Amino acid sequence: MRYLHTMVRVTDLDLSLKFYCDLLGLVQVKRKDFEQARFSLIFLAAPGNTDAGETNSPLLELTYNWDLQQYNEGRNFGHLAFEVDDLYAICAKLMDAGIVITRPPRDGYMAFVRSPDNISVELLQRGAVFPPADPWQSMSNIGSW
Repeated sequence: MRYLHTMVRVTDLDLSLKFYCDLLGLVQVKRKDFEQARFSLIFLAAPGNTDAGETNSPLLELTYNWDLQQYNEGRNFGHLAFEVDDLYAICAKLMDAGIVITRPPRDGYMAFVRSPDNISVELLQRGAVFPPADPWQSMSNIGSW
């Protein structure tokens, strides 16, 4: 058995690709458009998980239905988790782009944000934990994570 991917439904593909690719740094490795069925599947991977166009780890599959649909938030889903090289830098980049840090990285190790479709995303510091620093250590949680 091999774990393949996690699928999340997105309502605004451009906004979601900006969040996952431009801001978080994931790479699009495959896209399938199903014209007759009116949906697209976009597969993303962390840059360190691709090798000559092939992936060697689980993918994130964005499912975009071309006809407008509303999805309820399913907290039983939990969250996506990504290990990052510089937790403070990625959180600053996300904040500068208007993304709310729902659980700031007060401990220098972990933060949570929400995708444009309200999917909880956990960011974990790779390697040594950063020492607590402002503005993070004085920030409070916002909403649920």
